[in-house]
Amino acid sequence: MNLEEYFARTGYKGSTEKQDLETLTDIFQHHIRAVPFENLSIHCGEKITLELEHVYNKIVRRKRGGWCMENNQLLGWVLKSLGYETSFLGAYVFNPQQNAYATLMTHLVVKVIIDGKAYIVDGGFGVSYQMWQPMELVSGKDQPQAPGVFRFTEKNGVWYLEKMRRKQYIPNQSFSNSDLLEKKECRKVYMFSLEPRTVEDFRFQCTYLQTSPDSLFTKKSICTLQTTNGFRALIGWTLTETTYNYKENMDLVEFVTLEDEEVEKTLKEKFNINLERKLVPVNVKGSYTI
Repeated sequence: MNLEEYFARTGYKGSTEKQDLETLTDIFQHHIRAVPFENLSIHCGEKITLELEHVYNKIVRRKRGGWCMENNQLLGWVLKSLGYETSFLGAYVFNPQQNAYATLMTHLVVKVIIDGKAYIVDGGFGVSYQMWQPMELVSGKDQPQAPGVFRFTEKNGVWYLEKMRRKQYIPNQSFSNSDLLEKKECRKVYMFSLEPRTVEDFRFQCTYLQTSPDSLFTKKSICTLQTTNGFRALIGWTLTETTYNYKENMDLVEFVTLEDEEVEKTLKEKFNINLERKLVPVNVKGSYTI
């Protein structure tokens, strides 16, 4: 494992001399625009494991993506190797269908300290809830980014992340009531504490999420990648391409339904993913919104 190979994967060509916010942001943005958030291994008969070397080989050498435990573990290794002060935190994701936070800590994020200030770096959430810049860990402060306005609030030692989005323009009106579309303008994303975590704290969750019939990730095949002006997502056979701020306070959301034979071709062309095993797309209606 080496940093040069990782940076070749993400296309980052900037300096690594300074451990400042500007460098962190640049490295982070290259990661989320090159490495998809995806769970395709589950639907290709592959096992997702959390050993860092395996994650590195999958994302860097095989040019795949991964979910939060893979993406953020790799990001954490990169930042620590560059001299950043980093630690892992564990979050509980909000389920909009149940209007409640998960009872299982399934989301791994990275905390980075720069000049005494704490930032959350999360390269593993995907779709419109994927932050584009490290977020300062302060309560009650609106932090506008290209995807929308993010905000942390803290109550009794628990931190909550929410996002305010723009209105959506959907040219293909047959998708205007799609269960993939988030209807609320303000959306809870996840909650977490500042207790440091290790990858070991996520072993059970990693197995559960890829095997349980109750898991979102067994119910949907997901691949999503940030672009320079929005994001694209392939969920089952549904391809969406979102352009942020297409018009004032309006995001453009374009939907298309793919045929079976178009799925893997689209993964190559839109996400730069070449699968080694046959993908079986899945899209059971459920709590996943874009």
